[in-house]
Amino acid sequence: MPAVRRFVALSAFLAAAAPAGAQMALPLKHAPARTQTAITPADLMTRLYLYSDDSMMGRLAGSEYNLKATAYIASEVKRFGLQPAGDSGGFFQNVPLVKRQLDASASLAVDGAALRPWDDFVPRDPVVATRSFDGAQVVYAGVLGDSTQLTGEQAAGKFIVLGVRRGPNLPPTAQMNRGALLAKYRGAAGIAVVALETFPPQAINFFRQPQTILKDGMPSDTTTLPVYVYVNASGARTLLGAAMDSVRPGTPGKTVHGSVVFSETPAPARNVVAILPGRDPTLRGEYVAIGAHNDHVGFDHDAVDHDSIRAYNDAVRKLALASPTQRVTPDQVLQIHVNVDSLHRLHPVRRDSIYNGADDDGSGTTAVLEIAQAFAGAKVKPKRSLLFVFHTGEELGLFGSQYYTDHPTVPRDSIVAQLNMDMVGRGRSDDENGGGPGYIQLIGTRRLSTELGDLIETVNKARKQPFTFDYQYDASGHPEQYYCRSDHYMYARYGIPIAFFTTGNHRDYHQVTDEPEYIDYDKLAHVAQFVYDVASAVANLDHRVVVDKPKPDPHGNCVQ
Repeated sequence: MPAVRRFVALSAFLAAAAPAGAQMALPLKHAPARTQTAITPADLMTRLYLYSDDSMMGRLAGSEYNLKATAYIASEVKRFGLQPAGDSGGFFQNVPLVKRQLDASASLAVDGAALRPWDDFVPRDPVVATRSFDGAQVVYAGVLGDSTQLTGEQAAGKFIVLGVRRGPNLPPTAQMNRGALLAKYRGAAGIAVVALETFPPQAINFFRQPQTILKDGMPSDTTTLPVYVYVNASGARTLLGAAMDSVRPGTPGKTVHGSVVFSETPAPARNVVAILPGRDPTLRGEYVAIGAHNDHVGFDHDAVDHDSIRAYNDAVRKLALASPTQRVTPDQVLQIHVNVDSLHRLHPVRRDSIYNGADDDGSGTTAVLEIAQAFAGAKVKPKRSLLFVFHTGEELGLFGSQYYTDHPTVPRDSIVAQLNMDMVGRGRSDDENGGGPGYIQLIGTRRLSTELGDLIETVNKARKQPFTFDYQYDASGHPEQYYCRSDHYMYARYGIPIAFFTTGNHRDYHQVTDEPEYIDYDKLAHVAQFVYDVASAVANLDHRVVVDKPKPDPHGNCVQ
């Protein structure tokens, strides 16, 4: 599941970084054992230790390691005897991702004095083309939010410098709405916001990393935007030829030269798509889609101490679970101390740099494989066909599911429902309030179809060990926005009823500690069997599940 924000926690008690060399997951010394037709904890463990092994290097979409992961998935669904439903008669649907990064020729200078990229200025990539600013007049546009701030008309054709209010109760980032500034000063040659000193090194490093985007669906018009950069006080003084506090809005500065452009390189990525045909000649042209995402977030170049990171995150999680708001205050964080020596007395230091993603979403991926094998080996197939889609690029912005639903390999209207699993291997009491063997979160089950939600409840009540459903994260306006943060939404935006199954967040989410050793395999098997039963119920209905709720705008913003 993609994070709303990604933080890096730094504390003095954490062991210093070391060269990359994670040793957490089991090495692939032998070919994986053949799995059974039935959904079993042992099969899921076999698959997950392979799929989240260090050799997969975090399965980042657009990397060779994600291609390696998808090759494994394709080999399995082929072994089950499923039909390929990707491009050109194969199991893969190629997704056009590209990596964009600042071109080596980028420069920003006045009077021969060059500003240093990443030190004096940090550019932001608007993804679309930017207009030339070479030879533009620099103008001070005032302080963001002041009544004297220049208007869009006054800034037209100029390279403007904008100040930001400072103060303990007014963080600068709260004022810097890049989209709003680009809209207001759309006619400017460039925009420089003087706030670089307020950014932590992690933020600057994040901006410096190549950005992976989905090329499909990019604007086809030739509209250009102003170049947008953050600068430090020294860079602002160079551009204006004077200190900011000595000039008024509208004061002209120097003439700026250079260019800030971004280059693109292909980033190969692919969905894996397979079909199990239904047995009913009338209904086999309709599909129940079952999915998970095949990617995770890759690896870092520096390693950290696995056990101290996990102990720290465990302490944070306990504080969050004990809080009525499930939020941790900065003062509480400062009180956390971890006795690293006691941890290392249990076993040697374990350096880790790979985000293995065992739960996110290795658990969902392996569960879909188990479900696919169980259906393929069943003596009686469902009436409707089953469509298995392992989406890429979910962590980067739901790119694989967006591309698949925009370019489906079966008629879009033939998909009667989509069942999505993302992080389904945990949900213990130390993960969630009220957690346990029967804990599961359901999201979106009645947002388009009341019948689908009711059917899932009915299937659950028939189980020997029914799940306890937690619907709190499905509430409209919930701050976590889970309805908008996994692949199911890309189906829902086209009016396809969805159900999102997850066992919830935990201390290892998007950490190097999301390892297969912490998965509850009995629980994972129960979730997989439950989704199998739900899929079977939907696929065997004598009618399509009824859509009785308004459909969203497929090209609008998701609203939970």
